Amino acid sequence: MVDGLAAPGRPLRDDTLLPWFSMTKLVTAVAVLQQWERGRLTLDDPVVAHVPEFGAAGKGRVTIRHLLTHTAGLAATATTGAGQAWDELLAIACSSSLVAGWEPGRRAAYSPRHGFHVLGEVVRRTDGRAFDAYVSEEVFEPLGMADAWVALTPGRWKAYGDRIGVMHHTGGGRARVIESLTGPEAFAAVSPSGSGIGPAVDLLRVMRALVGGGKLDGVRVLSAQTVDAMCARHRAGLEDETFGVVIDWGLGVMVNSWQYGQRAAPYGYGDSASLRAFGHGGSQSSVAFADPEAGLAAVVIFNGMAGEAGHHRRTQPVMNALYEDLGLTR
Repeated sequence: MVDGLAAPGRPLRDDTLLPWFSMTKLVTAVAVLQQWERGRLTLDDPVVAHVPEFGAAGKGRVTIRHLLTHTAGLAATATTGAGQAWDELLAIACSSSLVAGWEPGRRAAYSPRHGFHVLGEVVRRTDGRAFDAYVSEEVFEPLGMADAWVALTPGRWKAYGDRIGVMHHTGGGRARVIESLTGPEAFAAVSPSGSGIGPAVDLLRVMRALVGGGKLDGVRVLSAQTVDAMCARHRAGLEDETFGVVIDWGLGVMVNSWQYGQRAAPYGYGDSASLRAFGHGGSQSSVAFADPEAGLAAVVIFNGMAGEAGHHRRTQPVMNALYEDLGLTR
């Protein structure tokens, strides 16, 4: 279902391209797990086995699994913005330290950018292709995602024209265009953490493949066993020190954590989602998830960023209504 305006006077359509923000991490996780299936890495490999310079500042014990589950403990590091060059962001991530006293795997704190940027570099080095080329050739094209990108070059941006949706700040009572997300350079930099852009229906094809055990329309991007591993609880019962609540995590995905206090976690999946539901959110604007028990895959994207609390207040009723309308409430 599509409703609302992509821009003033322009209706939102099925083919409108919108930013995925951190929902991009779903695609990055698929790419990492493909390397696992192909024998190019193991989940408990130290990251330095693939990116030696990551070992600076005492990070030699951090593993691929730690990055996928946000238990590595990377200290927050100031950056200048989402448009930074690949090598610049990699250098910042590699030179950063761990939080003081952090034992990887024992505590949890969501890393918005650096952890998954390093995972993107792992994919680049184990495969040999640039990360955006790899994702296009190994995930987007096989799944028929013709308008999905992790780098929207200025030329592509111009070609899409009015199909690109405009993002707004809506937390202050009125909609204000977010200028940094407008224009030909807005999505040109590749970020495995958050530069994905495309129609919601394209990202939905990733979630449909995952709820289908790694296969969609006869094309397999992951084995069923790998998808089971992806959505298992590799971290459980730990308070996420970024979000301030307990959230369980699989391999690159948030696993439904409704059971903690009988309430949804930030970017949760509503009151009726099964405990096997998994997915990821995108900053103040979106959620993509799959619920294997219900056979349900869904992507919800708003082009108004309402702030974290405001976004959560509007998203959960949408999830509840989705389950109710489909007769899946519990």
